[in-house]
Amino acid sequence: MAVNKVIDTAAIGQRIREERKKLNLTREELAEILGLSDYYVGQLERGERQMSLPVLIRIVSCLHVSLDYLIFGKYHNADPAVKENQDDYIHAGMEELNELLKKCSPTELELIKKLIKTILPYINIE
Repeated sequence: MAVNKVIDTAAIGQRIREERKKLNLTREELAEILGLSDYYVGQLERGERQMSLPVLIRIVSCLHVSLDYLIFGKYHNADPAVKENQDDYIHAGMEELNELLKKCSPTELELIKKLIKTILPYINIE
């Protein structure tokens, strides 16, 4: 039995805006990265337009969020074993980063944070 849910474009747009702001990107900068007009991105953020699947994929890739989160506002994971493996991998990576960051001054930490926020939208994980 199929479940037909209404897509809440306003909520999706709000999540796009929130994630864009977390990366300190202007709407114009996000549009440029995505290869879209800033007017169109503004319409998406206001929930005035629905996007195509290719645009949706580019947005989640750029903002580094899941489709589940962008569409539904929460993460769905049907396989707990997969999540556990991902959590272990992330935890190990975070420990290594933490050790490196402990060696940095407050000024260096700010620079690193700015660098990460700058390059993150350009990293496409495939």
